[in-house]
Amino acid sequence: MEFLPVSKSDLKHRNWDTLDIIMVSGDAYVDHPAWASAILGRFLESYGYRVGIIAQPDWTKLDDFLSLGKPRLFFGVSAGNMDSMVNHYTADKKKRNQDLYSPGGEAGLRPDRPTIVYTNRLREAFPDVPIIIGGVEASLRRLAHYDYWADKVRRSILSDSKADLLVYGMGEYTLLKIAQYLENGNEIKNLTSLPGTGYMSSTLPSSPLELPAYEEVAGNKQAFSRSTRLIYQHNNPYSSPPLAQKHGVRWVVMNPPPLPLTTAEIDRIYSSQFMRQSHPMYDKSGGIKALESVQFSLVTHRGCFGGCAFCSLAIHQGKYIQSRSIDSLVKEAETFTQHPDFKGVIPDVGAPSANMYGMKGKNPDKCKKCNRISCLYPNVCSNLQTDHTPSIKLWKKLRNISQIKHIRVASGVRYDLVLKDTSGQYLHDLCKYHVGGQLKIAPEHISPAVTSLMAKPGKKEYMQFISAFKQTKNKLKKDLYLIPYFISAHPGSTLDESVELAEFLRDHFQYHPEQVQNFTPTPMTISTSMYHTGINPLNNQEVYIPRDTWERKAQRALLQYRDPKNKTLVREALVKSGRSDLIGSSRQALVKDTNFKPSIGKTRRSKSK
Repeated sequence: MEFLPVSKSDLKHRNWDTLDIIMVSGDAYVDHPAWASAILGRFLESYGYRVGIIAQPDWTKLDDFLSLGKPRLFFGVSAGNMDSMVNHYTADKKKRNQDLYSPGGEAGLRPDRPTIVYTNRLREAFPDVPIIIGGVEASLRRLAHYDYWADKVRRSILSDSKADLLVYGMGEYTLLKIAQYLENGNEIKNLTSLPGTGYMSSTLPSSPLELPAYEEVAGNKQAFSRSTRLIYQHNNPYSSPPLAQKHGVRWVVMNPPPLPLTTAEIDRIYSSQFMRQSHPMYDKSGGIKALESVQFSLVTHRGCFGGCAFCSLAIHQGKYIQSRSIDSLVKEAETFTQHPDFKGVIPDVGAPSANMYGMKGKNPDKCKKCNRISCLYPNVCSNLQTDHTPSIKLWKKLRNISQIKHIRVASGVRYDLVLKDTSGQYLHDLCKYHVGGQLKIAPEHISPAVTSLMAKPGKKEYMQFISAFKQTKNKLKKDLYLIPYFISAHPGSTLDESVELAEFLRDHFQYHPEQVQNFTPTPMTISTSMYHTGINPLNNQEVYIPRDTWERKAQRALLQYRDPKNKTLVREALVKSGRSDLIGSSRQALVKDTNFKPSIGKTRRSKSK
């Protein structure tokens, strides 16, 4: 087995004169199913197409873009596995000094917004070759969107890049259909009805849903909020019309999402063989850091029906869970045992929505007509099958592979869904066999004022899960710990809510929570819409937004109040929020200070919601 071609010498080695498709990526080339260029390339290769990869080209000149010649069918362009601005900048808009998807972790090997930059370079080099953009960056910027780093509403990336076509979501079969369409002698400009794609047009398609125009959403926050609501209400592939948004004199048209993949279809994707290594050209630089934690992980499914307001997974992969078969996953796991790097441990079996594997609606026809954004919030849908038996059966099969010593579930577990498990065995088996000591969960917050805006379960469900987890680990006599993730400075969170969460952590956890991050407004999420507009797009109500740099830092510091370097900031936040009673020598104090004397009278509190 060989890596996909990355140079003219690779083509010569294969006795190829030209390639059919060239993938251009902002990531280094890692031949692994978690890398978009690799899984797309291998999938297309399995259908007989000659595919090459240009990884992290030098965008300041044309040489790298010319390195594999002119493809027969098209260029596929992606920024990589992450949105480039998230990859480059922190939540405080500071430049990151490391890029885990680049050789040796070196930063600066891709530009900001590479989808646009790469496409423009390719147009310069090959003006007559179709260019198709995709990946997370293109998918979540497919319509007019708020850009946190520019602090403005930007046009659709399709408009800015001048690409011929945009593929959103997980695009293996979409790209295959495009390749077959072009193979048959058709022109890319005539491909206007393929689900999961977007294009620009001077005319409207038939029966579209018209969104507020770019010029309107860029200058009117109510219009932006309305556009967000319409996008989220029309994300069902079975019932949604094309979405059309005017940009100047032309229209950006997004066809409905593709239908969910069948188990056979998704198994077909993962039946491709992978080297599960970074390309040898990176060896001298130290390889690719992002590979280390996922090299022998198993992806069980795609999609998410959780509908968290700050998450873009459902708007990218879709809300329908698309699960692989147990046989497919077992076969992939068995290949690990033949790999020279494998040490007998599978570090993760799951997906971003780990315990949703194998789940679906009891009555599929109801799901096809539903425009509910979340199947779990404000309550678990009565039509949702919540039996966790598929995961239990999968784990048992994997445990029967003799060469595998340990199988971990490191993906986040949706704990409110665990509480609805009708099998009654999921948590027991999870803790007994697949938690190495720490189980990750993501309550994000516990204040109703914040969790209601996040579309997350509240403190009641969190406490129920903590109780169930403790009972299970005690029964098993195992020393296990919960590792909760929290988000500070989310829309709706004032200093008051942060103090409330800090007190909760004080009373229920005896360690310093490291898994805290300030809310980062990423493109196309409901929370980002709130951040930009100060309006909840789902009910048009005003929302308090912590924008001030000091307050954002203070909210995070409150959740990590035990860190000595946060002492001054936590003290200031407590005084400002009227909670100087939490400064002193009492057991309840968040800041220990035996000399502190609270001022007499009411202290000014944080801004109310």
